[in-house]
Amino acid sequence: MKKLFIIGASGLVGRAIAAECLNDFDVYGTYFSSTTNLEDDKQFYLDIQEEGTIREILNSVQPDIVISCLQGDYDAQFKFHNKLAEELINRDSVLYFFSTTNVFDGDLSKHHNEMDEPISKSDYGQYKINCEKMLVQILGNRVSIVRIPGIWGKNSPRLNNIKKNISNSIPIQAYSNLEWSFLLDTQLARQMHYILKNELSGVMHLGAVDMITESTFVKELVNKLTSEEINIHDKPYEDEVQTYYFGLVSNRKDLPRSLQSTNEEIISCLVD
Repeated sequence: MKKLFIIGASGLVGRAIAAECLNDFDVYGTYFSSTTNLEDDKQFYLDIQEEGTIREILNSVQPDIVISCLQGDYDAQFKFHNKLAEELINRDSVLYFFSTTNVFDGDLSKHHNEMDEPISKSDYGQYKINCEKMLVQILGNRVSIVRIPGIWGKNSPRLNNIKKNISNSIPIQAYSNLEWSFLLDTQLARQMHYILKNELSGVMHLGAVDMITESTFVKELVNKLTSEEINIHDKPYEDEVQTYYFGLVSNRKDLPRSLQSTNEEIISCLVD
């Protein structure tokens, strides 16, 4: 059984992947502010600013596969991933690095596929671009880039904020002219399980198979969560009337349709 090491296993994405992969992989993970659901001897406290810690953990685990789904300060994360890549050079591990739709937020004229060159105007997007390039430069084809959209889950901050606003009768603001796709944490976990078992690699775009404006998604979700009248404020992105495109599309054909979802299916799962 291959050893799977998830950096950021206590977060929304990492926790879902760990739970999904337990039967087919020997799963280990890191945490920072809160522990994971893994056994005590398979989870490690990690402060990414502490030099040498990641080497000690890698020496202990000896993973075959490393997944990085960290959050936090961009400069600290970049330095950490540089250190991680240097540590992996002389090991047999492969790395899956989670990136984001925001690597394309500098061009909202279309949805973007894996072949498009990233261009970003946000600090977040630029950090992810720089990290992608650095990891590929050091590890070559031993690193795969997994770009994901906004992630929802039954315990996700996005859904909890919506429910909080509903409970407190607070208006909900959503962009009316920004098209994108979303993904469930559990759906992402199933997709990653398949990717790991089948050793898929390269650049991968994950997300719902269709696109939807943020305001349409939020309205449909709220209507299924409550029968009360909730004020949803349609806000035009950039205060313009034109449509902007912020979705990830894929040219790849290696994920079966049974592992993909529509935005309507995502909404149904969230309220089930």
